[in-house]
Amino acid sequence: MNKLTNFTKGLWRENPILVSMLGLCPTLAITVKVENALGMGLAVLFVLVMSNLFISLIRHIVPDQIRIPVYIVVIATFVSMVEMVMDAYVPDLYSRMALFISLIVVNCIILGRAEAFASKHNWLDSILDAVGMGLGFTIVLILISLIRETLGTGSITIWGDLALNFNKHNSPFFSEFYVSPPAAFILLGLILAASKAINSRKEVRSK
Repeated sequence: MNKLTNFTKGLWRENPILVSMLGLCPTLAITVKVENALGMGLAVLFVLVMSNLFISLIRHIVPDQIRIPVYIVVIATFVSMVEMVMDAYVPDLYSRMALFISLIVVNCIILGRAEAFASKHNWLDSILDAVGMGLGFTIVLILISLIRETLGTGSITIWGDLALNFNKHNSPFFSEFYVSPPAAFILLGLILAASKAINSRKEVRSK
């Protein structure tokens, strides 16, 4: 696998949400605002890149018998860093997402990439893998949050006070249903179905 393929596979072909169906808890829970999706995506991207890098560097000196506990300690260290930075600089965002930021420690995307990839490859390939997977995860989060927030509130909260409002006249078109938990499941199911259909069509054309 060349480096470009290693980087791009996480964007679509091996997207952690659309293909592996990992990280669904934050995907369903925090995508009521684009701001939340950006915050979670950046947090996961940072932890994924740093943990992949560090685990790749220490892979030859960690005994197989304790590799999983070591990986969890490494991941937890970077998650703690993210928590402290967010709490200090974006406390409002952190207060809404504190539980899900903490759960990054046991996020299957990060632990899975550590075990399946970083522990077997060099540091550069591990970083490329992490960036691709992290961006693929973030893009899907943003897509879902864009749809839910726009249809649910008639606005898009990009970051802090930076927002777009499409519902200045309180139009009944926009319904709070779209930011409810059932809507999250329905929308995710539709997106998964669409991605499966696209992949199936690609497979047929390639034959």
